[in-house]
Amino acid sequence: MTGRGARRTVVIIEDDPKIRAVLADYIAAAGHEPATFSDGGVALKAIMEAPPAAIILDLMLPGLDGMAVCARVRQHCAAPILMLTAKVEEIDRLRGLDAGADDYVCKPFSAREVVARINALIRRAEGRVTQACAPPAGYMVDQVGMRAAWKGQWLTLSPTEYQILASLMRQPGRVFTREQLLDRSSDHFRDVNDRAIDSHIKNIRRKIAAVDPSSACVASVYGVGYRFDP
Repeated sequence: MTGRGARRTVVIIEDDPKIRAVLADYIAAAGHEPATFSDGGVALKAIMEAPPAAIILDLMLPGLDGMAVCARVRQHCAAPILMLTAKVEEIDRLRGLDAGADDYVCKPFSAREVVARINALIRRAEGRVTQACAPPAGYMVDQVGMRAAWKGQWLTLSPTEYQILASLMRQPGRVFTREQLLDRSSDHFRDVNDRAIDSHIKNIRRKIAAVDPSSACVASVYGVGYRFDP
């Protein structure tokens, strides 16, 4: 569904026709190709056949809900996922992150913000595949590009995941508490308690394992927090 030099396809899975139409208009105006679905199962089949550049996924879908769609997409596709949720409970947002979402926006939302977040996710995802120069074989943090590399490969991180991993990488061996890592992460998650860090760490480890399955560079320190062990 996507390619360099072509309009990037952004899949929109939303059962509300008005919201779906508004998002499609804004995505098209941003230069992308919107592919809209109201049914999670149908959308999942299309994603498996042709992976898009990014996915906007409503949590509350009839039939196969957004959480189930997210988990199944993550088994086969690395496209960044922005989850839309009308739920305000912290546990629902954490479940979305645990399922593999890269970012989320709570309803009601600004369509411009959704587009801005999708553009940022696409830039970071593509930057780790088509970067101008390869990172060194170890690990590194690119502060300007807001990206981090492990074993010579850029990781596909959400903005918050980047902030957390970058903080750990900059001071290897130092133990950070969950609260300290939360303070260094995106303001978007300031309304979530420090246990949200556990979900982000889980996603970071999964993405590092995709590059290096034997890696255990993000270590847990029982009762305290996390440490980066290069």
